[in-house]
Amino acid sequence: MKPEENKEASPADPAKESETPGYDRSIVEGPLGPAVWKLAWPTMLTNAVGGLQGIVDHILVGNLVGYQGNAAIGVSFQIFLVVVVFVSSIFIGMNIMISRFTGAGEREKVDRTFYQGFLTAILITVGFIAPVGYFASPYLLNLVNASAAVQAEALPFLRIMFLFSIGMMMFFMIGGALRSAGDAKTPMRIAIMLTVLNLTCNVILIRGLGPIPAFGTKGAAMGTSIASGLVAVYSLWNLIRGNWVLSLRHPHGYAPDLSVIRKLFKFGLPAGFQGIAMNVGGVLMLAFIGSLAESAAAQAAYAVSYTQLFSLITWTSFGLLGAAAAVAGQNLGAKQPDRANAAVHVAAKFGLLVAIFVGFFFFFFPSQLLGLFGMSDPLVLEIGTQLLRFLSVSGLFVSVALTYTGGLQGTGDTKGPLYISIISQVAIPLGICFVIRETSTLEPWHIWFAILCGHFSRCVLSMLRFRQGKWRSIKVDISTTKG
Repeated sequence: MKPEENKEASPADPAKESETPGYDRSIVEGPLGPAVWKLAWPTMLTNAVGGLQGIVDHILVGNLVGYQGNAAIGVSFQIFLVVVVFVSSIFIGMNIMISRFTGAGEREKVDRTFYQGFLTAILITVGFIAPVGYFASPYLLNLVNASAAVQAEALPFLRIMFLFSIGMMMFFMIGGALRSAGDAKTPMRIAIMLTVLNLTCNVILIRGLGPIPAFGTKGAAMGTSIASGLVAVYSLWNLIRGNWVLSLRHPHGYAPDLSVIRKLFKFGLPAGFQGIAMNVGGVLMLAFIGSLAESAAAQAAYAVSYTQLFSLITWTSFGLLGAAAAVAGQNLGAKQPDRANAAVHVAAKFGLLVAIFVGFFFFFFPSQLLGLFGMSDPLVLEIGTQLLRFLSVSGLFVSVALTYTGGLQGTGDTKGPLYISIISQVAIPLGICFVIRETSTLEPWHIWFAILCGHFSRCVLSMLRFRQGKWRSIKVDISTTKG
């Protein structure tokens, strides 16, 4: 028998529940390809649009400040992600639970899980991330061997990002939760809104306009903070009013529920440590880049080629990760594990096609792409071209790896991706760089080759872990609220 939408309403308050939009049951019923694509394309577009704002920031800063500004943004974002990704682990746990309960049609559990994740994220972001990040910023920049010129641009940028990180955290949390509940179009709309606001603010604040002075690199952080704050307020207004498939209003009180929060951390912490491991690996890789003879040029090339242009692959692949996680999680919640398995394979094929398309431009038109960022220095162009050609191949492995990671995480297996990331994103690439540095002279292409080896191993290990099928037996549940 097919579950009906009105079965999802909580009997505790049917009047309010009926005002909230129903779940999309086509994700667990009907043709599988369209179900995956329904979540995939808005999510891919959302992340591509989100990556666009970073690219524009680099273009503006690169042309107005110079490649030191590009390096400053790249280094700062890498550090920012290491610290903030821990909070995102709560979102992973929350999304796993939301997709399972959505597939099972248990609306009260969906909204209760969402509220507890929302509450925990705010407390950690405001009470820990903002103050600690602000005071630790100088030490973190020293850790990555950033030059004095890069540090001068990076420090105010990084401190602003930490102090006002709440807007970005809300954006990522709400978008992921909505996708897990089967609504990928609303996150797409708010992402487009964020990008338009961010671009407008950044063009004004980086360059200056009328009485508003040019803030340069610092203006990029100011624009991001203002835009994400406005979008967060808009999103909260809709969630409180019950306009979206998720709601922050329910009749069971608003106090912290430790039983739910413990589950969020149970599923989310391994994903959080995975993200920390990956980003610590990225920071240590920056330290290797900073030790090169041509460190400033290599850091600028890395910031543009890897953190910005490569995002055309990674952001769309992360979109497929989210789609694979949501479809697999919902179908496992609906007790259809074979359908969940097939959905991840479909998502991987979509990801591979995107990586082939983008990789073509990386390989054949690297100098034109780098030229968009004001990179005219011959040494920077040479290093950046070399890196983009490595990434044209590396992107194939990353895209497939991320979709299988999504399948694992969406079904509740967050420990497997953690172990895989430690091996593939930390041990292998950093080990290669360390051995070469100790036995020879480390060159930029050695680092790019190490990154490629890491991505290849991640792809193979992720596929093998998913095919083991241990995720089929993972249980996800919380107690029913009384009263």
